[in-house]
Amino acid sequence: MTEKLSGAKKQPMSEQRTRQEMINFAHRCYERRLLVALDGNLSALLESGEVLCTRAGCHKGFLTDDDLVVIDRKGNKIRGEGEPTSEMSMHLACYDARPDIRAVVHAHPPISVAFTVAGVSMARCVLPEVVLTLGTIPTIDYRTTGTQDLASIVGQHIVQHDAVLMDRHGAVCVGGDLLEAFCRLEIMEHTALITKAARDMGRVQELPAAEAVKLRSMGLQRYGGPPEAVAKANAPGADLPAVCLDCSGCSNPNPTGIGPAGTGTRVNVRLARIVAEAPRTLATAGTKTEPGLESAIVDEVLRALSDG
Repeated sequence: MTEKLSGAKKQPMSEQRTRQEMINFAHRCYERRLLVALDGNLSALLESGEVLCTRAGCHKGFLTDDDLVVIDRKGNKIRGEGEPTSEMSMHLACYDARPDIRAVVHAHPPISVAFTVAGVSMARCVLPEVVLTLGTIPTIDYRTTGTQDLASIVGQHIVQHDAVLMDRHGAVCVGGDLLEAFCRLEIMEHTALITKAARDMGRVQELPAAEAVKLRSMGLQRYGGPPEAVAKANAPGADLPAVCLDCSGCSNPNPTGIGPAGTGTRVNVRLARIVAEAPRTLATAGTKTEPGLESAIVDEVLRALSDG
């Protein structure tokens, strides 16, 4: 994806249109299997400064207007049926961290979450389009869901990233509107799918460090991103983590990398090689045998079989 997700500054939408978009993108999240059952939650800032969000305990695949709640920036309900999602503190932390954020989507994309369960980082430079638009996708250390502790650490990471993973829990993607946040969620899961397929094939080749930096600098200047990241567009290494600057995953990955080797989840794994070759007898196996030994062994095996 090389087109800019957020073009010129977006014009505020009416609450009615924002409500319809939230319903549409909640349905798309479910249809794309980015969440199931009562998982996930969505929110968006209204022109009034209030926050529209999904209520607690609603199925996003069947979301209706009655499932939407309006709250203030401290989490107090203003209007709507039911209570706001228990994870609204995480959404509010994102809005507090960056004034440019107008929408937050939290979902449980299965392959991306599987990377966290396996202890494999997605904060690597592998796909050019992803480096251009997202940089890297970090995984936040485990925190109990729905707590202020989790909300605080999400807010800290959102300062420099548009998409983050929470260990064993899910993803938080932000944007200038719901479409942008949803696109980043799709990009994350698509990246996880491609990376897993490459790992299954035996090798993940990361981008050379110089190319990764070139792409990221270009992306920040052309497509924007978190303000703190944009400020580093022309700095050596841009906003990329050190792991992308030494390209350790290409041939000699470290234990937290995604390259295939005797590290991480592949420590002490031994592989067997199958080689096509003509059948060999004892006489042609490269070992010295006494005359008649092969026939004697064959006769003994046949006798044992007949006795059974």
